[in-house]
Amino acid sequence: MPAEEPVNEASTGAERVTTVDAGVARAAAREPVEVAVGVLLEGHGPGARFLLTSRPAGKAYAGYWEFPGGKVEPGESVEAALARELHEELGITIDGAERWQVEVFDYPHALVRLSFCKVFAWHGEFVMREGQQMAWQSLPVTVAPVLPGTLPVLRWFANERGFSGATHREVP
Repeated sequence: MPAEEPVNEASTGAERVTTVDAGVARAAAREPVEVAVGVLLEGHGPGARFLLTSRPAGKAYAGYWEFPGGKVEPGESVEAALARELHEELGITIDGAERWQVEVFDYPHALVRLSFCKVFAWHGEFVMREGQQMAWQSLPVTVAPVLPGTLPVLRWFANERGFSGATHREVP
């Protein structure tokens, strides 16, 4: 897959759908996969660092950096899914999650509705159980490439923190 794929945004009623790649929008033909995403923050305010993890080998966009999380199972709340996924993938137990933003992404392999939740407290040691890497970051992030679904979060952080520079490195 290309290092950075073109992203096209279109408003569809109450939700914005972002199509990743130059292809035709596919969103209308598919039901979105519900995904809970954890934005783990060390502290509050403009200086708070956030955790990014790399996608493991064998998954779409392997090696790209993203906020950790995973699919919401039928009958499961976003918060419960996030707690389960962070324990399964990172070995930590979160002490609650604050729903923050929702974004729909139309990737070539899947249409996903990402429910981003801020997490300020957790316990346990971080263990990368899927062979991924982790990196505590601030703006601009220094890891690359960044998954397209992560870019809106970086822009939201920039707006919240009054940051006006580039949020990430472009990969040629």
